[in-house]
Amino acid sequence: MRIIIAEDSVLLRSGISKLLEDEGIEIVAHADDADELLAAVAEHDGVDLCIVDIRMPPGYSEEGMHAAIRIRREYPDVAVLLLSQHVVGRYAAELLGGGSAKVGYLLKDRVADVDEFLETLRRVAAGGAAIDPEVVSQLLSRKHDSALDLLSPRENEVLGVMAEGANNVGIAERLFITERAVEKHIRAIFSKLGLGRHEHDHRRVLAVLEYLRGTGPNAAGAGSVTGTTTGANHPGEERA
Repeated sequence: MRIIIAEDSVLLRSGISKLLEDEGIEIVAHADDADELLAAVAEHDGVDLCIVDIRMPPGYSEEGMHAAIRIRREYPDVAVLLLSQHVVGRYAAELLGGGSAKVGYLLKDRVADVDEFLETLRRVAAGGAAIDPEVVSQLLSRKHDSALDLLSPRENEVLGVMAEGANNVGIAERLFITERAVEKHIRAIFSKLGLGRHEHDHRRVLAVLEYLRGTGPNAAGAGSVTGTTTGANHPGEERA
């Protein structure tokens, strides 16, 4: 696996590099800011994944997030894992807008297990998704009154786990229900959110975007998020 690390903290960058190199992972470039990151992606062929801090020089606002969105748009084969101390809700939906595969969003302070972190890198690079439950919980707490209010408590739980990147099997295991029940709930979610079948629309992504888009105070259902989930939707699951 070939990785670019975009992190302005020298100590953290060195620590991540040593960890990955000990696992036989190739670090093809380091970047101190978003411009260096974009230049490195353009320069190096065969990059599998970029690890990106959200707040980087010169402004220390959302430079890394903007670079990640651009990479997802211009280099769809390159996976992006945001590793940050911050939840930036207003851009999370845009990051997922190109598809929920090959993207991750973890909080630095909550990465407590090295093996789990390495497995997350591999899963995201292979086409999966990994969104820290705390990220989902904080985004959910900002949700405004919308079509989401039409969803039942169980449908909100299903959509919340879907937003973390889980496929139908993962949702069933997390919520202790059958896959058939998951499919039923997802069909109801699509219907209530007005997501009919359109040839060029991926309804799972659109549902997650609606879930993440809100900014108002409504934390209903946030307590159902309990653990990091990583996984890719199987191609056939869009039918549900």
